[in-house]
Amino acid sequence: MHRGKGMKFVGDSRVPAERKPNIPKDYSEYPGKTEAFWPNFLLKEWMVGAVFLIGYLCLTVAHQPPLEKMADPTDTAYLPLPDWYFLFLYQLLKYSYASGPYNAIGAFIIPGLAFGALLLAPFIDRGPERRPSKRPLATGFMLLALAGITYLTWESAVQTDWEAKKEMGKIVAEAEIDKESDGYKIFEQNGCVSCHGGDLQGGAGSPALIDTGLTPEEVAEIAKNGQGAMPGGLFKGTDEELAKLAEFISTLESK
Repeated sequence: MHRGKGMKFVGDSRVPAERKPNIPKDYSEYPGKTEAFWPNFLLKEWMVGAVFLIGYLCLTVAHQPPLEKMADPTDTAYLPLPDWYFLFLYQLLKYSYASGPYNAIGAFIIPGLAFGALLLAPFIDRGPERRPSKRPLATGFMLLALAGITYLTWESAVQTDWEAKKEMGKIVAEAEIDKESDGYKIFEQNGCVSCHGGDLQGGAGSPALIDTGLTPEEVAEIAKNGQGAMPGGLFKGTDEELAKLAEFISTLESK
């Protein structure tokens, strides 16, 4: 090229006299290797998404949702349990070093350190390698996290009585309960609430007291002498109070 041909001198730099637009190559220049984003690629994505959505809706319609009864703060026998993907954190809070006065350690510090290490792993291990065997820090953090989560989840699952948990949250019939009546007050005073719940819907090992089909005499007999897992001698009131309690329970019917 001759000096100055096709060039303009601007200070100490040389800028081409004719600028050409920097247009990327069209996808058609790579036959069989790429395709148009719209509509080809998006159409495939939407079709796959629609299949999964329809399948999910079918499962939702076919299976009854695992709902439980409304929370009852007076039911001390109820065992609260998180969903399966939080069981490892729930199990962590059972250990002495992460519960009680050290609850903040199990609830915030240990999970924070664990998830923080996973977040920082790509920044600590910044090598160009992508094979797991060549990335010891990132691979080690991930394997350690998976092992810990799997172990804690398994420990929590095997220690839980799932049949009793199902009975605790079982939705049963409801009744309109007059909590100002003498019968209900006697029910509370004798500690029946701790087992049968404030709404008399029962709990773990304790039956619901709605629609029992029992006569007042039968209810009084059970309250005085016990039945099944319920021992006798729990009722400490007078015979008159026992009669009021029995009458109250025997008349409870679902809506």
